[in-house]
Amino acid sequence: MTLRIALIGGVFVIAVAAQPAAAKVGPDEAAQLGKNLTPVGAERAGNKDGTIPEWKPMKKRGKTSGEYTTEPVQDVEKPLFTITKANMAQYADKLTEGHKKLLATYDTYKMNVYKTYRDSAWPDEIYKATAENAVKCEIAGTDILDGCKLGFPFPIPKSGAEPIWNHKLKWRGEKVTRYNNQMIVQPNGQFQLTKIVEDVEFSYSNIGKPVPLTKTSGEFLKYLSQTVAPPRLAGTFILVHEKAGTGAEGRAAWLYSPGLRRIRRAPTVCCDNPYEGTDGHQFYDQVDMFNGVLERYSWKLVGKKEMYVAYHGNKLAGPNVKYKDMAQPHHLNSDLPRYELHRVWVVEANIKSGTSHTFKRRKLYVDEDSWNITAADNYDNRDQLYQFQEGHFVVAPTILGGSTVPEVIYHFNSGRYFITAMANEDKPNNFEVNFNEEYFTAAAVQKRTTR
Repeated sequence: MTLRIALIGGVFVIAVAAQPAAAKVGPDEAAQLGKNLTPVGAERAGNKDGTIPEWKPMKKRGKTSGEYTTEPVQDVEKPLFTITKANMAQYADKLTEGHKKLLATYDTYKMNVYKTYRDSAWPDEIYKATAENAVKCEIAGTDILDGCKLGFPFPIPKSGAEPIWNHKLKWRGEKVTRYNNQMIVQPNGQFQLTKIVEDVEFSYSNIGKPVPLTKTSGEFLKYLSQTVAPPRLAGTFILVHEKAGTGAEGRAAWLYSPGLRRIRRAPTVCCDNPYEGTDGHQFYDQVDMFNGVLERYSWKLVGKKEMYVAYHGNKLAGPNVKYKDMAQPHHLNSDLPRYELHRVWVVEANIKSGTSHTFKRRKLYVDEDSWNITAADNYDNRDQLYQFQEGHFVVAPTILGGSTVPEVIYHFNSGRYFITAMANEDKPNNFEVNFNEEYFTAAAVQKRTTR
């Protein structure tokens, strides 16, 4: 398969020469992993300007429970420059539409840009499995995977759905308990806090006992959340068995409501149905930037582009920043985020005929080094920018990985914004937790609520 790469409008557009796109690649292409490409598929070299450096992976360090991750170098650095409404035109080609709208709308919004570091790293087992996936893993349509095991499934993507699956299947430890505190921030800066504790067990990205994805077996994680505050929501449980597949095969979910005092199947834990307790400020498929089935959209791999994205946000996610420090009128406190110039894959999703979603179109920006979705421009049925999602990427040297914490959803129609995945005032992630075999079952949740 031959590739042409052209620079159009600042985006490196990939064109595959008149052949059906294939998910897996040939041995010659796969051999570039660990050489010209990093072991997970990013360009190893920096850019010509020197503003994006060569990849230099971090070393494993720190404890896997009871410890927030700090970055001694980045945490004390000063910005190189600041992007504001006054100078945004100078940087427009490297900004998302969401960032442009925030800058144009609010005089108080700014983006402090810092030196770029490319230190994302993963365990050796993930590297090895990713190389094997490159030549074995296949995708049918947008949601059915086959021949994929443990690592990133598509390190050299050929279609728009593949970077999204890399994001969904990334290594995040084998089991974890974490706080996912959330707040709805009003235009005047006042906020309403919700406290949630989440337990997750990963089956696909599980180094000790990986479960492959095949055409007939697609479950890749189990998830259980418990809302602990405020009182009106306390005692709500959501149980999810996340799967590859379409329709009901793509997710099995249950909801326990204290009012009903029973757990029941919940087919509405999907897509653009509002997540419980968010008062409509987050859809289910916006959790972790994007999750759930892809089938309602056509996914296009636009190409790769240099952009300013929220990166190395460990200080923002740490215990020294309080929730009241984050919440300001109209937008997150602009003094807190750290922005860096990185290469991202641009993926566009357009709603399919015969299906429906609040978002007619989504443009997602996927970091090449970590495969995390770092931002998303979401458009309504009039094709107007309706929401902007931003994930503040943090590195996790304790497990060798990384994720977006916190995540913010800006609602341009109301002036409100929603912050999720905060643990600043509670406890850091615990990757040493263990769950018994029955823990992620509806019966176990029902029993737990009747003690």
